[in-house]
Amino acid sequence: MSLRHALLGLLVEHPASGYDLLKTFGTSLANVWPATQSQIYGELTKLADSELIVVSEQGPRGRKEYTLTDTGLAELRRWLIETEPQRTRSDVLLRVFFLGVLTPQQARDYLDNQAAHATKLHEELKSLDGSIEWDDEDLSIYGRIALEYGQRFSAMQRDWAEWALTQVKDK
Repeated sequence: MSLRHALLGLLVEHPASGYDLLKTFGTSLANVWPATQSQIYGELTKLADSELIVVSEQGPRGRKEYTLTDTGLAELRRWLIETEPQRTRSDVLLRVFFLGVLTPQQARDYLDNQAAHATKLHEELKSLDGSIEWDDEDLSIYGRIALEYGQRFSAMQRDWAEWALTQVKDK
């Protein structure tokens, strides 16, 4: 997924400022795609230069509100339909393959850390779910589906790590 397409997607339902988009990244996209303020503002400039979005309103202190153009919507649709999703590599699992070079306690510590991380993420996502006022707009419906994926995936990661801990044998 690219930051470019995430921003285009967020602008489908209504115009937004860079600050508004940053807040959305910090909440509803938290488990999907992290982005920093500098990344978002830099990409907004590139999108405007490419005429995929336009500055539809300017306010005090340089605040700009961006609106998706027809060209931007066409690019988002093209990306959704024609581009194969990236199947990313897992640094976590690559390390699991080589846990045998560590002591059993070090391997257990690694897996215990993975279980704790997944548990924390799961709790954060559940809290996020409870804090959002879901409605019947597309971004809310499909954002809820994506959040549910994150909750289920983090629960699976926690369960897997707890199971994996039971598999580590003393040498």
